[in-house]
Amino acid sequence: MEAVMLVGGQGTRLRPLTENTPKPMLPVANFPCTAHQIAKAREAGVTRIVLSTSYRAEVFESYFGAGEDFGIEIVYVVEDSPLGTGGAIRNVASALRSGAEDPVIILNGDILSGHSLQNQVADFEQRKADVSLHLIDVDDPRAFGLVPTDNDGRVLKFLEKPQTPEEIVTHQINAGCYVFRRRLIDAIPAGRVVSVERETFPGLLEADAHVVGYLENAYWLDLGNPLAYAKGSRDVVTGACPSPLVHASQNLVDATAKVEPSAEIAEGSAVGAGANISANAQILGSVVLPGATIGEGCVVQNSIVGTNAVLGANVDIRDTVIGDGATVGAGNQLQAGARVWTGATIAPDSIRFSA
Repeated sequence: MEAVMLVGGQGTRLRPLTENTPKPMLPVANFPCTAHQIAKAREAGVTRIVLSTSYRAEVFESYFGAGEDFGIEIVYVVEDSPLGTGGAIRNVASALRSGAEDPVIILNGDILSGHSLQNQVADFEQRKADVSLHLIDVDDPRAFGLVPTDNDGRVLKFLEKPQTPEEIVTHQINAGCYVFRRRLIDAIPAGRVVSVERETFPGLLEADAHVVGYLENAYWLDLGNPLAYAKGSRDVVTGACPSPLVHASQNLVDATAKVEPSAEIAEGSAVGAGANISANAQILGSVVLPGATIGEGCVVQNSIVGTNAVLGANVDIRDTVIGDGATVGAGNQLQAGARVWTGATIAPDSIRFSA
């Protein structure tokens, strides 16, 4: 069985973290998000996966190679210009080996999901569907596209983000994992921008294709912004979002990181390779990326500290992103969505929490 993973996005909402690293390659619980998805696909019986890359495409192949170390064959197709979700799926068709009626799993590279790929594929085959969409129920669906289904789970229509209470006809939303018959991938128009949500799926309904919803209310998170990314990492560490790569624990510290005995690492934090955590520092629900240095007495709460970044002594950051290679001088305090850009330097004692 084959899968396609869409990993071409630039991750603009996650800047500065994505200045050097594509969003799907950001470490989640000390493994790239893509690695968690590949492991999950392999566990579901996928033996070959095609990565649809674009932004900093070389990073993926450098890390994963041909997949020998990951127990799965990995091939790469580069998208030279943005083609949309449907266009990106069509762009990899020539790299697929599946037959016309075979199932092909489509994964989005910026989604963490705990749902069962095995069960979704089995449901797809049992119902002899053309396309299956993973659906979840959410309390407030206003930020999402709605997918109402009939009593048999057949998709009735695709609705844009509702603007009024009357437009909320269902709380089922598209969770971004699909199973396609291979022939329908080949039928997507080639060489132009295509939205799978706005063009492909509505077109299939018009053609009376058998499009079904697979409803499973498992863990689901879009890693679209820094606080969501930090939450996703915490949830994988603690087991709230299961991953074949991680055994659930209170925290995850790479074996090569140096942590002083008096430092506190808690609340599902992840500390990357070669990081240095100084005496009396507190790392709470945060992500410390490889090579970062956390000075003595620092408090890092619900934040991300970039690769090779440096926090001086007694720096206090909360809900903050520190870019790769940035330096925050001693005594500074940052909070509430602050972002320090890649390579930037903040002089000591220059920023305090507002009263």
